[in-house]
Amino acid sequence: MTGQPRKARPRRTFSAFGDVRRMPSEYEIVTHGQNWTMRANRPSAFEHNPSSPPNLWFLTYRENSPLKAEDWEQFRDPDSMTYKTYVNLQAEAETKTAGVLEEFAEANADSALTPGQVALLGSMFTPSRYLLHGCQQVEAYIGYMAPTSYVTNAASFATADYLRRVTLTAYRTRELQLAHPDSGIGTAERGIWENDEAWQPARQAIEKALIAYDWGEAFTALNLVLAPTIDDVLVRQFTEVSRDNGDQLSWLLLSFLQADNDRRNRWSAALAGFCLQQKPENADVLRRWIARWTPVADAAAHGLGRLLETRPEHGRAAEEVAAGAKAAREAFHARLFEGLEAAGEGKRAG
Repeated sequence: MTGQPRKARPRRTFSAFGDVRRMPSEYEIVTHGQNWTMRANRPSAFEHNPSSPPNLWFLTYRENSPLKAEDWEQFRDPDSMTYKTYVNLQAEAETKTAGVLEEFAEANADSALTPGQVALLGSMFTPSRYLLHGCQQVEAYIGYMAPTSYVTNAASFATADYLRRVTLTAYRTRELQLAHPDSGIGTAERGIWENDEAWQPARQAIEKALIAYDWGEAFTALNLVLAPTIDDVLVRQFTEVSRDNGDQLSWLLLSFLQADNDRRNRWSAALAGFCLQQKPENADVLRRWIARWTPVADAAAHGLGRLLETRPEHGRAAEEVAAGAKAAREAFHARLFEGLEAAGEGKRAG
């Protein structure tokens, strides 16, 4: 039958993603639109009185955050991490970690540590679980308050990474306590965390981050400033000093954790860049928060640097530690600051 109009072929689309022409990835299918507190046409985050305390909290610290976007659902984790890929990835990592722990335990390596390295482990490594638990709480808050499940999931995996670090630190604390029962390891950590002068700037930093209620500021404080700075001290520089003092186990174990830190840094930088693309005025918001938290992070790095300087036989000057941590943060910020500059130039040109 000639002359009859051909029937239009139906589009292959997924309604949750709008009018799209491509098949969403597995990552997008299991992540997209999962934050029910951001459902369409909602009068408030939770399904009860909009003036209730929970709804007012979300209204104040999420909806009214200075960090804005036209559509938060457009953000993507550069690693496209799902629960399945995360579990498989960390199962392999834990197998490697367990193998190293078993090998060094059979060799009774802890008994061969020098007195200075034992002092460093007992004053810096084992008390760090308090700081790491605080970071875990802030990261969990970021995920809970985030305006899209794409951020919630990424922050949840970062929260799990911190739990992994806390667990490993606790395990090593017990091993070291058994090898060096007179060192105070396993019993003195809380007193060190609460009273040691070198720890107080880091303690102040995480306690301040715990009351950064605006979700965007909490994200900036931890993921963009504090974590990149302090991790350089607690992971990179600590492992280097430990290796210089003959502690190969600490060097290996904490080096494994760097992959988790790198993954958190990737999605955090991607989220900051996304915010700048969505609204150039976010540049001023991020600048203000980064400027607020940078001195806090620098003070924490310098305080912890004093432990690296004074405890082991072969230490590293606190000033050098602080400078190295600052350089690591600035390297992480390099692309972000380029985005801030570009956003600022665009705003001035407009």
